[in-house]
Amino acid sequence: ELIREKTLSLTSGVVVLDFNHPAFHNKEFEVDLIRALSSVAKQLYEELGLLSVYVNVQPDDADSGMSDKAKERKDMIEKDVLIPFSDYEICVKNEGTADDSSWDNIEWELQRMIGRALLAPPVVGGTGTNSADLMMGLNTFFLSLSFPHVEDASPYIEQMCLDVDSMEYRVDLLQTAKDYLAKASGDDDSCNDKDPRFDILYQQQRLRFMCRPNAQRAPALPFAGSGIIDDALPIVYTVRTAHQAGTWPDDEEGIKHMFDLLELGLRSGAEVLDVESAWDAKLTDKLMKRAKDRHTSLILGSHHVVGEEVSMDEAIELYRQCRMDGRAHGAKVVLSINGNDNDEDQLAYKASIAAAKMDKPEIPNIGLILGEDGSYSRILNPRFTPVTHETLPFKAAPGQLTAAEIMAGRLLTGQVPTERYAILGHNIAYSVSPQMQGSAFAAVKLPHTYTRADVETVEEFVEGPIWNDDNFGGCSVTIPHKANIIPHVDVLTDAAKEIGSVNTVIVKKDKKGTRVLIGDNTDWKGIYNPLRRRIGDKIKSGSYALILGGGGTARAAAYAATKLGLDRIYYNRTPEKAQDLATEFGGSVASS
Repeated sequence: ELIREKTLSLTSGVVVLDFNHPAFHNKEFEVDLIRALSSVAKQLYEELGLLSVYVNVQPDDADSGMSDKAKERKDMIEKDVLIPFSDYEICVKNEGTADDSSWDNIEWELQRMIGRALLAPPVVGGTGTNSADLMMGLNTFFLSLSFPHVEDASPYIEQMCLDVDSMEYRVDLLQTAKDYLAKASGDDDSCNDKDPRFDILYQQQRLRFMCRPNAQRAPALPFAGSGIIDDALPIVYTVRTAHQAGTWPDDEEGIKHMFDLLELGLRSGAEVLDVESAWDAKLTDKLMKRAKDRHTSLILGSHHVVGEEVSMDEAIELYRQCRMDGRAHGAKVVLSINGNDNDEDQLAYKASIAAAKMDKPEIPNIGLILGEDGSYSRILNPRFTPVTHETLPFKAAPGQLTAAEIMAGRLLTGQVPTERYAILGHNIAYSVSPQMQGSAFAAVKLPHTYTRADVETVEEFVEGPIWNDDNFGGCSVTIPHKANIIPHVDVLTDAAKEIGSVNTVIVKKDKKGTRVLIGDNTDWKGIYNPLRRRIGDKIKSGSYALILGGGGTARAAAYAATKLGLDRIYYNRTPEKAQDLATEFGGSVASS
C-alpha cells in the first residue's frame, strides 16, 4: 500500500529500486514486495498510460556492492516487471563515478529519449519534424558501420559525421549479438557473466556519445520546456538476416530472436527501425502495433534480393511489399544483377519510380543494386543512400561509395543542378543570411549559391537575372518588400494571406514542369515553435499574449498567439494601428 500510495501520487517522477535493500532479505516479504511492484508498474504503464523509462544500472567493476543474490533478483524483476512495463531503456555502467563528462552524456541521452518519445507519432506519407520526408530527404546519407565493437569506430567518427545524416547500427555484425544469440539458445557458458542484451543497448549509446561532438548534420529535436537538442545524429537500427546480405540466422528460431532485437531497437529510441518485410506475419504485426502504440520510430520496410535477378514487375511488387500494408514510412529494395550490358543497374531506380505511382500516400523509396556493378545505382538513388567513408579501412558492402563520390557523380550527371537563392531587401548589408545559408549548403555538399539582393524596389529584383533564372530556387524577403512581393507570386499560403506579408518565396514545379512561385510567411513559426515547447499543449484559460508594435512582425505574433490559443492584448504608440490588429486578429487594445 505504501508503494502504491507513493508511486501513484506521481504525475512524473523517479522510482528507485535497490536490489540489495534489506526489505528483500525476508523471503516471504520479498515475494509480496515483487508482486506489489509488478502491480503498480502495470497500473502506471497500462491503465494510466504513462511514459516509462527503465534506467538499467550495471556497474562493471567488482566493487559495485551488488551481491550475486541481488543480481539474480535484478534479473528476475527486470524480466517480469521492468522490461514488460516500460517503453524505453537507458543503460548505465560507471558513468558519474569518475568524471562529469560521462554523466553529462547520460543526462543528455535521457533528454534525447524523452524528447523523441514526446514527438508526434510519425504519419505515413507525412511531413514535419518526425517524418520520413525529412529524415530520408533528398541527398541524405547514412553510414553503415560494420565493426564488431562500436569503440573500433572511434578513430573515424569525427570525419564520418561531417558527411552523413545518420549512422546505421548493424546489430547483426556485433560480437555481442553473437553472445546474445548463444545465450538465447541456452549456451550460457560461452557468455560467462555477460549481459549481451544490456551491451547491445549500451554500445548504441556509446555510438551516440561519440557522434555527439561532431553531429554537424543532425536535425533539431524539440525537448519540451527546454529548447532544442541539435547534436543527436539519428541511428538506423538494423538486424540484417543471412539471406538478405547480413549475418543473422534466418531459421525459425533466429527470426524469433531477430524480432526480440527489433523491439530492443524501439526501446533504445532509435530514429529509424529497419524491418525486413519477408518474415512471420504475426511477429511483424506485433512489432508494428508496439511501434505505433508506444513509440515514435520511423519504420523502413526493406528487402534484399541476393544472387538472382528479378524482373521489373517483381521489383515493383517488392517495393509494395516493403510498404508493410501501409505501415512503413519508407521502403528500401536492394537487387542483384548478373551483368550491366543494358543498363540493368538502373532497375531498382526505375522500379522505385513506378512503384511510387501505384500506392498512396507516397513514401520515400530507396533503390540500390548490390556489388560493384551497382555503384551507379547509388548515384541514381535520390534519398537516404547507404555510404562508406574514405577514412574507413574497409567497406560495409562491395560497390559502396562515399557521400562525396555520390554528390560529385550527381553534379556531373546533372541530377543536382546549381540553384540560385537570395535574400531580398533594402539596406541589408548587415544580413548574415548569405554566410549562414552558404555554410549550410557547403556542409551538405550542395552546389547552390545564396546572395544579397539589395534593391529599392521589388520590380528591380523580379525583372533581374536571379528571379528569371531557370535555376532560381527561391528567396528570403525582408523589409521593406514583404508586402510588395505578394503580386509577383502565384500562390499564397494561408499564413501569408492572414498575416498579409511574405518572408519566403518557394519555387515548385507543377505536373507539367511549369514553375510555380509560392509566397509563405514563416515569421510566425519562429514565435510559435519556441512558445509551444515552453508552454505545452494545454493553455490555461485567461492566458494572454501582450503584443507590442503594429508592423509585419506584430501581425505574425498575433497570428502565432491565435494558433497557440492565447488571448491577445495589443499596444502601440499609435493606437489606431493596435486597433487594426485587434479588429483583424481579435483581442483588445491596452490604453497608455
